[in-house]
Amino acid sequence: QVQLVESGGGLVQAGDSLRLSCTASGGTFSRLTMGWFRQAPGKEREFVTTINWSGGSTYYADSVKGRFTISRDNAKNTVYLQMNSLKPEDTAVYYCAAARFAPGPMDYWGEGTLVTVSS
Repeated sequence: QVQLVESGGGLVQAGDSLRLSCTASGGTFSRLTMGWFRQAPGKEREFVTTINWSGGSTYYADSVKGRFTISRDNAKNTVYLQMNSLKPEDTAVYYCAAARFAPGPMDYWGEGTLVTVSS
């Protein structure tokens, strides 16, 4: 069983940057596909980005492409989400997730970290 713990959320102003971290334990991190999802108030959870086991392949939602960057450090069992040029519409709870197989559904989820972007 893989446990995921996110950190780095907070309150920022529009145009600011923020970096989220997600540290995994209880599994072989380097074999996992990792991703970030988010859920804004009153909305469904949506895909943000994923990264494959090596970090060599990434995918982004159109809404964050060019502003957000996902990366991973397998030696630290950690995946990061660098968020630049933040907008009020980026306000959401951000969830880290992991998949044992790709393509496939996410098998493990973190508790989430809140990002609030003020205008």
